[in-house]
Amino acid sequence: MKRVLTIAGSDSSGGAGIQADLRVFAELGVYGMCAVTAVTAQNSFGVQKVEKTAPRIVAAQIDSCVRDIGVDACKIGMLYSHQIVSAVAERLRRREIKRVVLDPVTFAKDGTRLLLSKAVDRMKHQLLPLCELVAPNLEESSLLSKIEVKDVPSAVDAAKAIFAMGSRNVLIKGGHFAGEPIDVLFDGENVYEFRGSRVENRVMHGTGCVLTAAIAGRLALGDSVYDAVKFAKDYVERAIRSSVELGKGGLWYFNGVGGGFVC
Repeated sequence: MKRVLTIAGSDSSGGAGIQADLRVFAELGVYGMCAVTAVTAQNSFGVQKVEKTAPRIVAAQIDSCVRDIGVDACKIGMLYSHQIVSAVAERLRRREIKRVVLDPVTFAKDGTRLLLSKAVDRMKHQLLPLCELVAPNLEESSLLSKIEVKDVPSAVDAAKAIFAMGSRNVLIKGGHFAGEPIDVLFDGENVYEFRGSRVENRVMHGTGCVLTAAIAGRLALGDSVYDAVKFAKDYVERAIRSSVELGKGGLWYFNGVGGGFVC
């Protein structure tokens, strides 16, 4: 069985973070493990509290998984502090963890900062060069590239700028584009557009986590980056369509895809 490690924060509402990642891994038929970087108190209204994990504990969790079970692919989500960014980058190098997918989670949906400003520069210099794929949304793309991303051409420019920081592939998640949600992948030579259908009247929680977890799972199973992204794009659309509205804040949550979708 293929083994996938998620390095991310805990979401008490279960819709994002390690909780969502592990559910995706299970659906894809890979074995999921986790290294928790922060504990959040959050629900459908937003994030109320964040408590970061000590960097040495994050590193120890990674060590425990790698030394005993092994890791075929890795998904990274919320890291929060520059100390945790450095600890994760050091362990990726030391443990020779490959096929790394980075979701550079910066802000929660309610605007709560989930990656402190000092950590952004450290992520650029220490973590991006270790990644098979980095997958920022529009806001994160603008923050990393210093390019205002508002349409597909500017997304391509941002992807090329982020690629120059060392990641082998860059996926700009276009779910927040006005109109059709178009994701843009740049592999250093080619630009690919992945188009989808927007599911109306659903304010989703955790779609970025679900997408990147699905990509990491498929990479562990042997897919190319292009094929993994294509699979994950379809997977997320199905996940949105099967989502459920929970809580009093008007958010819809990932409820699994199921139905023998794994292929």
